[in-house]
Amino acid sequence: MMLIRKSLNTLKSLKNSLISKTEKNSAFLLVLVGVLTLAACASLQTPQGGPRDQVPPKVLNENPKNLSRNFKGNKIEITFDEYFKLSNEYSEVSISPAQEIPPQLKIKQKTLVINFKDSLEANTTYTINFGKAIQDVNESNILKNYSFVFATGDQLDSLQIRGKVINSNDNKEEKEVTVFIIPVSRDSIFGKKKPSIYTTTDSAGNFALKNLKENDYRIYALKEKGADRIYNSPDEEIAFLRDSIYLNKDTNGIVLKLFKEVPSRFRTLDRKIENDGKIFLNFNRPIDNPSINFIGSNDIKDPIIDFTSKGDSVSIWLREMTFDSLKVQINENKMPLDTVVLRRSQKDEYKRTILFNTNLSAGKIAPQRPLTITFNYPIANINDSKVALYVDSTRLEGLKFRKLVPSERKYELSYPWRTKKKYNLVFEDDAITDIYGTTNKELKLSFELDEIENYGNLDLKISKADSAKNYVIQLINEKGDIYRENRITENTTLHYQYIPTNKYRVKVIEDANNNGVFDTGNISTKTQPEKVYIFDKEIVTRANWDREESLTIPAEF
Repeated sequence: MMLIRKSLNTLKSLKNSLISKTEKNSAFLLVLVGVLTLAACASLQTPQGGPRDQVPPKVLNENPKNLSRNFKGNKIEITFDEYFKLSNEYSEVSISPAQEIPPQLKIKQKTLVINFKDSLEANTTYTINFGKAIQDVNESNILKNYSFVFATGDQLDSLQIRGKVINSNDNKEEKEVTVFIIPVSRDSIFGKKKPSIYTTTDSAGNFALKNLKENDYRIYALKEKGADRIYNSPDEEIAFLRDSIYLNKDTNGIVLKLFKEVPSRFRTLDRKIENDGKIFLNFNRPIDNPSINFIGSNDIKDPIIDFTSKGDSVSIWLREMTFDSLKVQINENKMPLDTVVLRRSQKDEYKRTILFNTNLSAGKIAPQRPLTITFNYPIANINDSKVALYVDSTRLEGLKFRKLVPSERKYELSYPWRTKKKYNLVFEDDAITDIYGTTNKELKLSFELDEIENYGNLDLKISKADSAKNYVIQLINEKGDIYRENRITENTTLHYQYIPTNKYRVKVIEDANNNGVFDTGNISTKTQPEKVYIFDKEIVTRANWDREESLTIPAEF
């Protein structure tokens, strides 16, 4: 702003100088004076921006017209209503059938010029799919799923495939997913080359593949982090129809269920010795019936091995950290999967501070629940005489902690908790000793019994339309977390007592292999993920209120 003011002052001085020196060329001077005066009177305000442009480029003209027949030329021109750019041209733009020499794309102002460098086959329908390549210059708004179709003969392929992509885990629609088809005769390119016939799902998960020729196709959907349209990582999500589609008429109602495969090759993703001496291993997939062996180390005595409930990682505590190197074998159903080596220096020192977490929620314990404490290290001993529970400043005697076997870190304290009472649990110095001989500094915990009015009871009566099938029932809370889970093999009533007032959904998993968990799909074996059914009724539990709901599981879903 200072620069603008200085410039205006300079212009004013120049105006006065010119007027004083001469009165010749009066017409010129009058014009100049007017311009300078307007500039001097200009408002010194910061430009105000309008609403952000969110509209993608719009096609104004196509030469020849889209869906033209008997195309004989070697050039196509497409004009848009604004300046545009091509983003990721080589990965986004494709032509089907593919050409040995791809077309050349040039931008001339607001027009895209497509020059064919290879000859076109006779009596063939060509589709140029632009994917997400066409974007406006300023805001990069994408013209999605635009395609240009033409035929070199008098027949234009016009068959369509329409459907929807959903997530196999919750049946929710998936947007921005690439759906593509590959002729069965060329299905060997799957996972190796990008397909040329594809589209993207809209915000409701819907897709439409148009201008297709009669053929036998396989259909896939792919949700990936990149944009190469090649399924090449187990971190990507894939969907497919088990059987191919012979397309000789328009096909609607295709449902593709996205899933993430369990990696076929097991790997240990992370291995480390933490600052407190804990050994941690993380895997690229869960392990069924996991176990650990120490290879060539006969002096490892009573190690404490704690796998997560999913079996996708493990924490290991050795009672003595004296090794230079340690070879750890990971097993599934007693069969070796992987072997890793951990190394340490004899100079390494480990610092430990005993801490714990609990099953409290916002400092309150749920009715009819014991207090559960999980320590950060395996515990060798709790000296009950150095543990005190105070109720409104009155100390209770005779407390006993119960170890939750087989865990070496979890303990339980039961007591007839009462509402409107303040509880303070105190672990005095040296009350807790871990397996390394570390003792605690004083630890305190304050809590209350939650009001029973904040909880409700739910009886869920479940009937199976197909008595031969087994299911896993999950009660899902408003955050999408699994609050309770049950396996059922027959008609039954599930009793959920003292559950927090909340909104819940019931999710049903068809347990096809009767292992009690949701099993995902596999592309190589053409295995679909296990079916999921979401009860369409939202269940609202109310304070201090009993509710009953009936659910009939359909035979097919």
